[in-house]
Amino acid sequence: MPINPNTPKNVSPLLWIPSTWFAMGLPNLVLGGTVLALLYKSQGLSDGEVAFWTGILILPWSFKPIWGPFMELYRSKRFFIYISQISCGLLFFLSLLSLYSDSFFSISLVLFFLIAFFGATQDIAADGMYLQELNATQQAAFVGWQGTFYNLAKLFSNGGMIFLAGALIPIWGDRQAWSVVLAVYGLVMLLVGLYSYKMLPRQAETKTVQSASEVWKTLKDVLVSFFQKKHIWAGIIFIVLYRFAEGQAIKIMPLFMKAERAAGGLGLSESTLGLLTGIYGTIAFVLGSLLAGYYVAKKGLNRTSLLVLCSFFNIPFAAYAYLAYTQTESVFIIGAAITAEHFGYGFGFIGIILFIMQQIAPGKYQMAHYAFGSAITYFGYTIASMISGVISDSMGYESFFLWVLIATIPAFIVTWLVPLKPVENVDKN
Repeated sequence: MPINPNTPKNVSPLLWIPSTWFAMGLPNLVLGGTVLALLYKSQGLSDGEVAFWTGILILPWSFKPIWGPFMELYRSKRFFIYISQISCGLLFFLSLLSLYSDSFFSISLVLFFLIAFFGATQDIAADGMYLQELNATQQAAFVGWQGTFYNLAKLFSNGGMIFLAGALIPIWGDRQAWSVVLAVYGLVMLLVGLYSYKMLPRQAETKTVQSASEVWKTLKDVLVSFFQKKHIWAGIIFIVLYRFAEGQAIKIMPLFMKAERAAGGLGLSESTLGLLTGIYGTIAFVLGSLLAGYYVAKKGLNRTSLLVLCSFFNIPFAAYAYLAYTQTESVFIIGAAITAEHFGYGFGFIGIILFIMQQIAPGKYQMAHYAFGSAITYFGYTIASMISGVISDSMGYESFFLWVLIATIPAFIVTWLVPLKPVENVDKN
């Protein structure tokens, strides 16, 4: 690949980490979060259809460890990052045009699935570049920038873009308003892709593998050794059930907030929902994550601390049950409920991250096994979210959020029963 003379060989991490992790957040947050759920809801889809299809669309993030190793056979991680970003940008523009087609739903599904594929590909390459370009000290120093700009993407998406849609819908209508939102996403991804082409560190075109057969051999060894780990099936069950209630509650929450009061919802506008979830929710999530970090640093990962994390993660879903039961019109109470749930989410999610990091990943293929563990937790979340709409449609919002509380019980059971290996010994298994 010819070297671009305008691109410096050694680039400060601060010139590419923020933009890269911001761009990593956007496709995932659009497809798996509130934006696409509200867009499809505005086009007349039921909660069951919205939950099922948006669940299907985010599956590529669950399977990215499968095709990631094959990316080592062609070009560089830099290439896959900027190509994926530019592709996502173009596909967002095409999805905008699909809004004006009689076959909008089927066309949009194909386009959004392609966005998901390129978004997951971008994640693989960016994580690889981070590990390749930075030494251990730098990796620790800049990890905070990753989280900060991923959360800025969440603020931009769940806050700014939903607020924008809510502001434009009364003026232009649903179709035109969501067209503007998709155009903004397309423009941002294109601009970041062009910036990445100029500013990402240029790597030597060295390959860690030489053939597809070598990749298959390594992948087989990674998979076999993963499932040979001690207590691995107990760990997998823990990973899936820890997020069982969350996958259902989080998927239905924005649909419930948007639904008319006659249908059991809260009747919030997109702009109000964007303000409450995007701004207050994101701030609460970040604070919860930071405090959880201090908590586990002091207590370590043991039976008691894991139960505390599980409690923070699951009990706050009671706030949505309260909102569904009362259908309060107080924006203050609704905002407080959303803030409490997001704080608990940020605090409790640290539990599953540490469990994968300390109980699942250690061993010969630590990075690959961490990726597999993360993929499993994402897959479990996706399955739960896909069935949530059918349950919500059949039960109604009030009964559904009571069901969510019942669905938290398996998380507490597996948290109490899952075997925990001493952290100082996990690298020996």
